[in-house]
Amino acid sequence: MAITVLYFAWVRERIGLPRETVETEATSVAELVAELRAREERYAVAFTDISALRVALDQELSDFDAGLEGVREVAFFPPMTGG
Repeated sequence: MAITVLYFAWVRERIGLPRETVETEATSVAELVAELRAREERYAVAFTDISALRVALDQELSDFDAGLEGVREVAFFPPMTGG
């Protein structure tokens, strides 16, 4: 299946792309991250510590163990801070 993947803040800086369409067989966010890590070193670096990341599925905050069935967009970003 094809999923649009969005990268924000330092995730985008490390990967070098703001977004891309990914063909994946992943059934969960964690599996998608594993596929991305295996692609190239820049992805491995960006996803070294997923505890430092948040994920949104179709613009709703989610967890890394969430399923991808029916999902069209996955966004990765660092936690937001207020001020």
